[in-house]
Amino acid sequence: MTEENPRIEKLKAMRAASKLGGGQDRIDKQHAKGSLTARERIDLLADPGTFREIGALTTGLNDPEGKTGFGDGVVTGYGQIDGRTVYIYAQDFTFQGGSLGKVQADKICRVMDLAVKTGSPIIGMIDSGGARIQEGVYSLGGYAEIFRRNAIYSGVVPQISLIMGPCAGGASYSPAVTDLVIMVRGQSYMFLTGPAVIKTVTGEEIDSESLGGADVHLTVSGNCQLVGDTEQEAIALARQALSYLPSNNVEPAPFTQADEPVNRRSEMLNTLVPEDPSMSYSMQDAINAIVDQGSFLEIQAGYAPNAIVGLARLAGRSVGVVSQEPAMMAGVMDINSAD
Repeated sequence: MTEENPRIEKLKAMRAASKLGGGQDRIDKQHAKGSLTARERIDLLADPGTFREIGALTTGLNDPEGKTGFGDGVVTGYGQIDGRTVYIYAQDFTFQGGSLGKVQADKICRVMDLAVKTGSPIIGMIDSGGARIQEGVYSLGGYAEIFRRNAIYSGVVPQISLIMGPCAGGASYSPAVTDLVIMVRGQSYMFLTGPAVIKTVTGEEIDSESLGGADVHLTVSGNCQLVGDTEQEAIALARQALSYLPSNNVEPAPFTQADEPVNRRSEMLNTLVPEDPSMSYSMQDAINAIVDQGSFLEIQAGYAPNAIVGLARLAGRSVGVVSQEPAMMAGVMDINSAD
């Protein structure tokens, strides 16, 4: 029986090690706090069996031999969602807290470039403590390269960010300028500096949830568009939101066959607006009556309730919905609803 080539055995061992991120102990800690790993999240996001990893055996700037692990704290590659190609990167909190170093930034930038080259959406799963201090200016330069791509690729391909854990500093800048930010209630946080730094500098005591939790960004800052109660729900929202969007700025949005007749009538619309101008009504009722049944996905539902925006389908075709909401503040336009 022919013996396995030692170099092939070494390669297999390296690939196996790359699947463990920061090690089994840290994976167990991630599970113990109720969180999924980067690879488990990708498995839920992409269609089964479609994800292909890129750069699995890369090593960090200060660890060329890969002694602390492979991948440098991010899993990158491409797969499919509902049969459409997407490029994905998922930061791995088990590896140095998902902190961003030069090699990690290079991997993220590579999949962003490939996504635009192939006209495919970009989905990032952010779970990072921010810049990797040990790499100094190289880490900050890496963030600059990511921000640059966020800007120049805006309007070219969809960019969706899933905030999967506590994200501080640079880790919170990039998601805020993408098309959609989706957070997990009770698990996702975005802030420039954490509660400990706030207390040291200002003396004010505040917890992570009040400083940068999902509901704060959904209802107060407006930096979050969708919130899931669990990671699974947040990932499902990302898949749903993508189903309304074209893969790029030259292709049409996906078409879905409508279940009901296109020329159906809704008698409710004849009596929706009351004759008494002092009485209010909700445009939610009108929207749900007009669009395909169950297709309306409201964006920023908790922010500026005097306006309603979202995605829906009419006769199977994707549309954007913008409406004032007379039931809230008489539907007046203010700075938040305009935003």
